[in-house]
Amino acid sequence: MEKILIIDDDVELTSLFQDYLVKEHFFVDIAYDGTSGLKAALSNKYDLVILDMMLPDMVGTEILVKLRLNSTLPVLMFTAKGDDLDRIIGLESGADDYVAKPCTPRELVARIRAILRRINQQAVSASTTQQTLNIGPLVLSSSNRKATWFEQDLKLTSTEFNLLEALAQQAGQVVNKNDLSEHALGRKLVRYDRSIDVHMSSIRQKLGQQKDGHSYIQTVRGKGYQLIKG
Repeated sequence: MEKILIIDDDVELTSLFQDYLVKEHFFVDIAYDGTSGLKAALSNKYDLVILDMMLPDMVGTEILVKLRLNSTLPVLMFTAKGDDLDRIIGLESGADDYVAKPCTPRELVARIRAILRRINQQAVSASTTQQTLNIGPLVLSSSNRKATWFEQDLKLTSTEFNLLEALAQQAGQVVNKNDLSEHALGRKLVRYDRSIDVHMSSIRQKLGQQKDGHSYIQTVRGKGYQLIKG
């Protein structure tokens, strides 16, 4: 039974989601503030965290930043419906994906299953292939999901690793955004969804620029992204 932690101070809503998730065969704990939620998230007891952006003692992004210092635990973020800024900031801070409030329990479960399915597939792939990709100064190891860049560790979130892996597997070629979404998030890309763009921006910052000032990851307008072979 996969274990879910919900960090949200809305007692009525979290109770509704907890009841539904239990019926869907998840184990669910709830933390109603950021301090106890962060402590629970760092306990290594959970498979996924659902995190609200607004909590009584700290904002969700503060929790994300602290969590990412020590953990790659998948985080599904609650954002206000239509609030693109919250989504962008949350994704930049280390969230894997988001779902907008108000959402139905069914939609929430679908997002959770997409993330967990993707993680399980990665675990199976890593245990069977033991693949290491070497693209110029980039080295990606699927067995331990580690990446180095010019022999320095790249601190990537799980989603960022997936995206960089998808680009590295087809280095020099354009990978369309829908394929990237399915590989990194476990779901098809939806209209106006900027998740892939935000994650890609974060990866670019971590890679830095080429000597000529251009990014190692190129945007091909209307098509997708391309990793430049170093």
